[in-house]
Amino acid sequence: MLLNGKNAVVYGAGGGIGGAFARAFAEEGARVFLAGRTRDKLERVANEIRAAGGTADVAVVDALDEKSVDAHADAVVEAAGSLDISANVIAHGDVQGTPMVEMSLADYEQPVITGVRTNFLTMRAAGRHMKRQGGGVVLLFGGDGDPVRNHAVGGLQVGFSALEAMRRQLAAELGRYGVRTVTLRTGGVPETISADFPGAEALSAELAEPTMLGRTATLADVGAVAAFVASDRARTMTAATVNVSCGALVD
Repeated sequence: MLLNGKNAVVYGAGGGIGGAFARAFAEEGARVFLAGRTRDKLERVANEIRAAGGTADVAVVDALDEKSVDAHADAVVEAAGSLDISANVIAHGDVQGTPMVEMSLADYEQPVITGVRTNFLTMRAAGRHMKRQGGGVVLLFGGDGDPVRNHAVGGLQVGFSALEAMRRQLAAELGRYGVRTVTLRTGGVPETISADFPGAEALSAELAEPTMLGRTATLADVGAVAAFVASDRARTMTAATVNVSCGALVD
C-alpha cells in the first residue's frame, strides 16, 4: 500500500472532498486523523473507513484558531509518533453569484481571509513537526486559474492565488528538510453539488462540457490522486500543482 505506516491529518474531513482524501489515505494504509467542526460528519466518514478495515481518529478542531490547530497537531504526534501528511480542504465561505461591482467588501474578502488564515495555521503546525522529523507532505486544494467568464465567483480566485504563493514559499523554506507541498485542482466535482441546489443537474452538465475526456473528476478520482501525491512514489514533486480536471483546465 502506498501510505502504509503514514499518519495523515485531513482538515475539513467531513465534507465531500475531505472525505474522499481521508478514505483514499486510509485505503492505502495510512492512519487518518479527521479534523473539522462538526463531529457527526466526521464520525460518518470515520465509520466508513473503519468498516472498510482502516484506522481513523476524530477530533473537533477549529482550523481558524491557532491554539486549536497547534494542540491537535501536537496530539497527533504524541499519539502516532509522527505527522506525515497534512491536507487542508476546509471550505472558504466564498459568496458566488453576485457581480463584483455589487458585492460587499465583507463577502469579497471572506474566502481570502479564511483561506489564508486556516491554511497558514495548518501549514505552520504540520511544518514544524515535519521539519523536526525530516520529511512530510502538505496538500492544498483549489489552485488559481483563468478568470471565470460565465459566473461571478467573488474573491474565490483571489484566495486560491494567495494560497499558491503560500505553497511555493513553504516549499522553498522546508524543501531542504524533506517537506513537499502540492496543490490539487479540479474543474469542479459534481458529486459535491447538493441535489437540492437549484440547477444542480444543469451545472453538472456545464462542468463536463469543456473537459477533453467528456467527463468530470469523481470524488474517488480526486482521492486516488491525493493518495499518490502524498506517497513516496511522488517524492520528486514539490512546489507543484496537480491537474485533476479531465482536461477542463489546460496547463
